[in-house]
Amino acid sequence: MLIKRKSIEQEESSRPARKPKYAPVTLSEQDGVRYLHFGTEWVQGAMRIRKPNWPELEYAQQMMTWMLWRQKPAHIAQLGLGTATLTKYCYVTFPEAAVTAVELNPSVIAICESMFKLPPNDARLRVVEMDALDFVNDEANAGTLDVLQVDLYDATARGPVLDSAEFYQSCNACLTDHGIMTVNLFGDHPSYARNIKAIKFAFEQVICLPQVHDGNVVAIAFRRKRAIDLEALAGRAAQIVAETKLPAKSWVKGITAGITSL
Repeated sequence: MLIKRKSIEQEESSRPARKPKYAPVTLSEQDGVRYLHFGTEWVQGAMRIRKPNWPELEYAQQMMTWMLWRQKPAHIAQLGLGTATLTKYCYVTFPEAAVTAVELNPSVIAICESMFKLPPNDARLRVVEMDALDFVNDEANAGTLDVLQVDLYDATARGPVLDSAEFYQSCNACLTDHGIMTVNLFGDHPSYARNIKAIKFAFEQVICLPQVHDGNVVAIAFRRKRAIDLEALAGRAAQIVAETKLPAKSWVKGITAGITSL
């Protein structure tokens, strides 16, 4: 995530400087919203304390754009846990779906359990401590995901930490034949063009939504090219709004803009 907020936790230490394996996990709160940081002012995720399962940030809502095409996914996965926003929302919204989240930093998993209302693993929910690259390259995951949501930022939050064509090809391989991937990108950074080029190399069809926040751009990638029926999408968007209150009508407007800009 790319919104700036100063952490309420001190970053000073009396110990000698030593390079940590992972960036420190820190928190801040304002106006009833709790934010996750990796030791900087960059926000890695947010949760409204009174609505812990709601995707508070607009880019996180846009990461659910795949709902316009997939109404009953069997398996949804997230690469990068953040504040577990997407994981929790998918878990409660799709009670028949398996939900998998992949996170490399064990401290992020622990803070999500203690401060961001992440439920424990069960028959449907699996949060695994693992490198996202290893996950998508695992042959056991090939062809198993209806939806893949990719949000992989480090402490500097200047671009995804995995962005090669080979990585996105592996993401593609994890999807079922009509699977969809959404990716959080940083539109105001050189990494954006590199990622878009790599995603378009790996996927048959890619649409980008308009930029939100301080630069977030959500890309929608389809494993198989499909006709974009805007009238049908508008009808589905109205259904999503009625059932979930997610701003799905704005997604269709963004998709329309994305198509016309191609």
